[in-house]
Amino acid sequence: MNNVQLVRILEEARIAAFGPPRGAGLPGIEPEVPLFNDVPEGTLALVVEHKIRYVRTLEYRNVPAVVQLWIGAVKGASFDIHYLVQDPVTGEDCVKASSHLAFVDEATGRVLRLTPDQKAKLAPYTRSAVG
Repeated sequence: MNNVQLVRILEEARIAAFGPPRGAGLPGIEPEVPLFNDVPEGTLALVVEHKIRYVRTLEYRNVPAVVQLWIGAVKGASFDIHYLVQDPVTGEDCVKASSHLAFVDEATGRVLRLTPDQKAKLAPYTRSAVG
């Protein structure tokens, strides 16, 4: 599987868990944690950085890869989402990745601090909370 496809898998897992970011999509089914589709108008959720480590080849299959995700560090104005991508047939770990995200004011381009509500929504999914 190539790099572009892998980043797409990470994006799909992130949207399934947190909803589509405002401005880039419309709500569909209610996500597990409605973090992105609950941000105020004029707020963008932006990926600041991706880190990807390929552990073994993720082969193309006719079934979706298994993606586990959890929240890592939550800071004043940003947070990390961690991913473990596994082969859906063998269960082997194929990719370990993380995305660093921040909310940005669309008009000014300034990074916004996470609100107490946003931090509360993330808290149950931090690594210490999920084991």
